Amino acid sequence: MASVSVPPPTCLQKPLVVPHRYMFGPGPSNVPPRILKAGANPVIGHMHPEIFEIMSDIKSGIQYMFQTQNSMTFAVSGTGHAAMECAIFNTVEGGESVLSAVNGIWGERAAEMAERIGATVNTIVAPPGGFLTNADIEQALSKHRPVVFFLAHGESSTGVLHPLDGIAELCHKYNCLFLVDSVASMGGTPLHMDQQGIDILYTGSQKVLNAPPGTAPISFSERACQKIFSRRTKPVSFLLDLGWLANYWGCDSKPSRLYHHTGPVTAFYSLRESLAVLAEEGLENSWERHHKVAEYFHQGLESMGLKLFVKEKKARLPTVTTIVAPHGYDWKEITTYIMKTHNLEISGGLGPSAGLVLRVGLMGCNSSKDNVDMVLAALRDALKHCHKSKV
Repeated sequence: MASVSVPPPTCLQKPLVVPHRYMFGPGPSNVPPRILKAGANPVIGHMHPEIFEIMSDIKSGIQYMFQTQNSMTFAVSGTGHAAMECAIFNTVEGGESVLSAVNGIWGERAAEMAERIGATVNTIVAPPGGFLTNADIEQALSKHRPVVFFLAHGESSTGVLHPLDGIAELCHKYNCLFLVDSVASMGGTPLHMDQQGIDILYTGSQKVLNAPPGTAPISFSERACQKIFSRRTKPVSFLLDLGWLANYWGCDSKPSRLYHHTGPVTAFYSLRESLAVLAEEGLENSWERHHKVAEYFHQGLESMGLKLFVKEKKARLPTVTTIVAPHGYDWKEITTYIMKTHNLEISGGLGPSAGLVLRVGLMGCNSSKDNVDMVLAALRDALKHCHKSKV
């Protein structure tokens, strides 16, 4: 056998260096020391009883955060995209109809995921920076008769907070499941899964929860489970198969758990700690803090002469603010200058908002008036020093 032909990479012979940075983009957000410390606990087996106890704590924390009694509640091993696929792949079979509300990029992503598994997909598109009315939604439900209707509650690409009240009743009227993406909104604004009749709800760990990316809380109603467990075909993904995941998370009432996949145990530690932080503050306090800080931020932006992309106040997402890209400036130069000069991340637009907006995320521990002042100062500095076209 010949000796190795590929030498050890010299880059790995240097110590890892990661800079501290103010993460004020649309996510991930900064992880506070308490949550980082929790993730540094010793690794134990993913089938050990202590891990099952931690997973049970996580389930209880998610039920509180979602305001649900659903037993089918757990965290997907993966980011929000994995939860989106888990929801769609389990509830939809090839040939079935899916309706996706497009008020930004996430409705587009959900539509593509459903198309990839052979669903018949239709979309209903909201105006830029706007939202759909319940009459719009009912008209589309009546026309397309989908088995699932997807809606992003907090659309981080456009900064829209979409109203939810009354939509579940419309979905159920047409024998349709209501699937809601709350990755950017959960913990930052009121949401009540059971009271609002939501059938599938998911979020991510890296936004308001301030945990590292890699776990995605999700919950399924009894109505959703009835459809899923009466499928004619197996879900296209083994990793995201709800039957297996329900057993691993102890949601199926079976006496023993079978090996399905190796859960990311250190990510579970971090997620549990982040849920504990949210429970200690209290949901209502967290909602109020995010709304007050967002209002303070919006007032500061408008006093600088900057415009908000979402015109209607009630439709503004309190966790991610979209600012109309200042006229005459290159948005990329602004974000690059702020990163280089202030060590602070803000982002440009994404999907339908690309090139149109700047996005600032103030989520979880980052949602404070001190951080707002820091962002406003960085923006003032950038507008003073970046090139402005006279055209």
